[in-house]
Amino acid sequence: MNGATIAVLLGITIFSLILIMWFFSTWNRLVRLEKDVDRAWANVDTILQQRFDMIPNLVKIVKQYAEHEKEIFGDLIEARKTFAEASKGGNVSGVMAAESMLSQAMPKLLALSESYPDLKANTNFLKLQEDYKEIEDSVTDQRQLYNSSATNFNTAIEIIPDSIVASFKGCQERVLYEAEQRARESVSIEF
Repeated sequence: MNGATIAVLLGITIFSLILIMWFFSTWNRLVRLEKDVDRAWANVDTILQQRFDMIPNLVKIVKQYAEHEKEIFGDLIEARKTFAEASKGGNVSGVMAAESMLSQAMPKLLALSESYPDLKANTNFLKLQEDYKEIEDSVTDQRQLYNSSATNFNTAIEIIPDSIVASFKGCQERVLYEAEQRARESVSIEF
């Protein structure tokens, strides 16, 4: 073998090693990004579960004062049921639908205290209102974290040449958490 052949083989070997290292490095980065999205979604799911779990307590207290507000109670129960089914399957769109339903019903439930002074003075109801507000703030923060993680992942799997590794890995674009049109509309509260 002459010197030129050895140089070409050495060049091909070095190029191949660089290509293999890039492939594995990109693969590992995509795995980390994917795990970040999964973790962020689990955080959203956990905080939403807390929020949906407090609904029965709110309904129980409010029912003592406003038994005839059955429509609101039915809406809350339906939202909770929709959330449970969607959450179990990791269905982001289904969870968004449940959130939309909840965002329409909760202001109505919380506004009932204006019509029922005894309810407004109930310490358990006031505590649940306060807890609900804290959870709402946490939900907002967790949604933003999820969307940030999902956007980073979605961008990474679309960038060339990383998209080549993403296709080998079978990466799928993640759905961003967006409010449904119904949730963007103003809430009308009628008694």
